[in-house]
Order: sequence, then structure tokens, then C-alpha cells
Amino acid sequence: MGLETYCKRQINCNECPQKSEGVLVYHHYSKGQHFSAEKFTQNCMLFMLQGELLVNSEEYPGTTLQSRQIILQAIGSKVELLALTEVEYIVYWFTELPVLCEERYKEILERSQTPLTYTPLTAIAALQNQLDFLVAYLKDQPYACGRYLEIKCKELVYILTCYYPLPQISSFFYPISTYTESFQYFVMQNYDKVKNVEEFAHLGGYTTTTFRRLFKNMYGVPVYEWILDKKREGILNDLQYTKQRISVISSRYGFDSLSHFAHFCKDSFGDTPRNLRKRLVSGEKITIVYKRQDKDSDDE
Repeated sequence: MGLETYCKRQINCNECPQKSEGVLVYHHYSKGQHFSAEKFTQNCMLFMLQGELLVNSEEYPGTTLQSRQIILQAIGSKVELLALTEVEYIVYWFTELPVLCEERYKEILERSQTPLTYTPLTAIAALQNQLDFLVAYLKDQPYACGRYLEIKCKELVYILTCYYPLPQISSFFYPISTYTESFQYFVMQNYDKVKNVEEFAHLGGYTTTTFRRLFKNMYGVPVYEWILDKKREGILNDLQYTKQRISVISSRYGFDSLSHFAHFCKDSFGDTPRNLRKRLVSGEKITIVYKRQDKDSDDE
């Protein structure tokens, strides 16, 4: 039996219940591949392997990523990608980091503060070695072992948290430094799936009163007001960056009729959905001109 045989996995993981559910994903795209701005439903690290990838987000506006560079985008971020050349990269999706050294990570979060400008992290040799191995593994294994990738994720996070200087890595982790509570993750993952506060509370297993109190303590604003603001942001994003029909967008955000949706847009932005789309596509910046004062009992 030759050496090459020993370098190949000897079992088929296709039907295994432990196969990976897309936590670590290898991507290879041709020049010109474009992904419209999309809201992330989990935190995301992007490890650039080869080529040049244009990233457009709040933290990294018009940033070109090159080989060995890494960025972190928090849950809720809207990120647009364009391959300027043929590109290869690995994406790591997570809700909470699998931290091995809790004390070190706590120190990183305590020191985190908003950077003047966000700068991609550069992979050191120890991290690059791990990435090189992962690329070979993910290319060779269409059905990666979930348990095995959990271990590899811990190794990646260990190197990131323990091998980089505190000032540098604290800036890198700043985007997720505010999401340290499970309640915050729950809110960010589910706010666009519910139509009202009662449904939101029920989804999390809370009474409505308890949910309103927890939310107000965490975010400083009534939950219904916050949901409306997020709904407005999402509507503008969909009108500008997607080709979805107005009726589809209306239904997605829980409006029972197009007239109700149009009324909401006029109240919030001063124009109809169709006209808003035209203005957004032309590059005009739309602002909220009026907020209907919906009474929420947690204003008390």
C-alpha cells in the first residue's frame, strides 16, 4: 500500500449524521463572480487564500482582500462581494466562538474599542499552516466530518486569540464584542422572522412582559420601535439590492396588503415602494422622514 493511500480518507461520510452543516466552507470562484449585499444571520470570518476579492460593508467599504488576509463580520452585517480575479477563500460561520482560553478572550473583549479604520488581519505562519491543511481537506472531502471540523475551528480560534498581540486582535474582534450575551444572539437571529412583540417573546420562551424588560435593559429602546427600525432598514436594502417584486418584499415583512405596505413606506420614507426603488437604484440616499408613533406598553 503506497503513501498516497494513507493520505486518503478510508470511509464514506455521506450518510453520517455528524457530517458538517456548513460551518467551515471552502469557496472557489471565477473573476467577476458577484454576491449582492446580504444580511448575515451568523457571525462570519473570511480567510482569503488566493486572488483579490472586493468587499463592501459598513466596516470594510470598498476594501480589496488579498492572499492571507482575514476579516470578521458580525451577525446582522450587510456584505457585498465581487471577485476581481479568480479567488479562493474559506468562510467560518459561528454564533459563539469555541474559546479554549476564556481568560484571554475576556481580556480581548474588555480591550475592544472601535478602530479608527478597520484593517484586515494578516495570517501568521501558524494560522496559515492550519488554513493550508483545511483547504486540502475540504477540497478532498465533499462531506466533511462535523466533529472533526469542530476541533479545527477551536484550533483556528486558539491561534487567533493567543498568538496575536492584544491591541491588534482586540480591534479584529470588536465587531462581535457587543454580542456577548445569548439573548443578543437570539434577537439578531430572529427579529426578521416575527411580526410582533408577542410572537418574538413566544419564540424565545419568554412572557411578553419579561421579554420587553430584558430587551429594554439590553438595547435601551422599546422592542417594537427597534423592530420597526430594522424593518425599515431591511425594506430599503431589498428595494436597492434585490430584484424581488414589490409584492414579495411586502409579504416578507408581514404586510397584509400592498396598500398597507405603500402606506408604511410613505410614512417612513415619504414615497411609494416603486419610486423608492428607482431613487435608490439611481444612487440617491434615502432617509427616514417620519416615524409613526406606535404606542408600546414597554414605554412605561
